[in-house]
Amino acid sequence: MRHVLCLGWKIVIFVSLVLCVLAFIRIQQYSEPMTSPYSTALPRRSRVLADQFTGNPKIAFLFLVRRNMPLDFLWESFFENADKEFFSIYIHSEPGFVYDETTTRSPFFYNRQLENSVKVAWGEANMIEAERLLFEEALQDPANRRFVLLSDSCVPLYNFSYIYNYLVGSPRSFVDSFTDKKDERYNPKMSPVISKRNWRKGSQWVALIRRHAEVVVDDETVFPVFRKFCKRRPPVDPTRGKNNLKLQKQHNCIPDEHYVQTLLAMNDLESELERRTVTYTSWNQSATKMAHEAWHPFTFSYADSGPQQIKNIKDINHIYYETEFRTEWCSNNSTLVTCFLFARKFSRGAAMRLLSQGIVGNFDVSALLKPPP
Repeated sequence: MRHVLCLGWKIVIFVSLVLCVLAFIRIQQYSEPMTSPYSTALPRRSRVLADQFTGNPKIAFLFLVRRNMPLDFLWESFFENADKEFFSIYIHSEPGFVYDETTTRSPFFYNRQLENSVKVAWGEANMIEAERLLFEEALQDPANRRFVLLSDSCVPLYNFSYIYNYLVGSPRSFVDSFTDKKDERYNPKMSPVISKRNWRKGSQWVALIRRHAEVVVDDETVFPVFRKFCKRRPPVDPTRGKNNLKLQKQHNCIPDEHYVQTLLAMNDLESELERRTVTYTSWNQSATKMAHEAWHPFTFSYADSGPQQIKNIKDINHIYYETEFRTEWCSNNSTLVTCFLFARKFSRGAAMRLLSQGIVGNFDVSALLKPPP
């Protein structure tokens, strides 16, 4: 009996040791640095506490661009009538690209590029890494109280004063966030750090209050998991036959459509959000199932950007979320308002029309025919 008990205890101790080793390995998977060839360490710099700031609140316009700003002439018109005390500009472009008189027509963008930018690829975690770098840089100015993420094809739909009062007047962040019950992007390997219950989807073009921007920048738990398990879907390889289906399912995340939404949900902050974006996108939705899976944003041309088309966007006052059977009536401090302040994707011709016809602002289009200085 003594030998049996001794053997039993040895088995229990052995199993316990094995479980401890497995648990340790599991923890190490999430705690070890996850580096990529494009990554740089996110700087950690001291910030002025929110309750220590006094003065005029500013909006930080955060431009996430490929290289240059093709619509700089439109934004020049937008910013020139605004008081510089009420806004700041930050640009994440490709590493090494400098904004000066040789690369942009607008002095507003001179030297506004980040010095620590990373190379970005669509569908990869370095996209949200670039976003985090923008938020981090903008947080260094204690006057920045609202943080708006924009692309190089975005246009403002209203003048600066209207957009400023709209954003600063709300105590909430504007984050398009919903649960997609048909979603297949969640990777079970993200558990237990990210549970399926907190997995959210939405537009990457967010407008955050300062406290939520700090949550994004200070995150050291969720981002590493996205970087490890949220990969870009590989291109279809005809030589792999049926194995293509397996590969496609393994890499189907698109992190920029999930990261901020999921992070805020995990921090129980959804009650502090207007769960919608303020940036309008028109999706090219095809009828066939195959094409349906490859939706992409519709690009506005000169012909698509007349007064009536812009009015149609401005008149939108609600958004329907089919997967949640939820209609989000657009409000600001319990007052019904128009949903969108910006729109994308606009071509140069479309932006010229917005300015020449006074839809966004007054502008002499002939100035664009001259080469930059």
